[in-house]
Amino acid sequence: MADPARARKLAKRISQIVASAIEHEVKDPRLDYVTITDTKVTGDLHDATVYYTVLGEKLDSVPDFAGAAAALESARGVLRTKVGQGTGVRYTPTLTFVADTIPEESKRIEDLLAKAREADAEVARRAAEAQHAGDADPYKAPREDTEDADELAEEESRG
Repeated sequence: MADPARARKLAKRISQIVASAIEHEVKDPRLDYVTITDTKVTGDLHDATVYYTVLGEKLDSVPDFAGAAAALESARGVLRTKVGQGTGVRYTPTLTFVADTIPEESKRIEDLLAKAREADAEVARRAAEAQHAGDADPYKAPREDTEDADELAEEESRG
């Protein structure tokens, strides 16, 4: 098993090599909007999982994940050759490409946070308009009736 620091360095280097090869050397138009987000290498340095995401051509366009996956599959051999040449390790890791779900998850979390902010604002608005159900001062002051005190004193003196 290789040193974890070495595996991290190799993963970072593989990310750089694959991203550069996609941008400059692989001439497939389906890879124009592919971005390499991360790479994980197994402990024995024999397998590398490359995570990617596909950005749309325009902000409102839907990215072509199927086309990008097919293009990466077809370019796998070329990319592995480039990785072997660029890293100089004894055994060139096999490459597996996985679509990265982090952008979609972060969008979902942002939507949930926006809903929570709206709910908090609604609660704050209702709290500002709300009034107490009982008296404003729920703690009652003891009664100071002089008539009751006089009657008590008379009853004690009789008794």
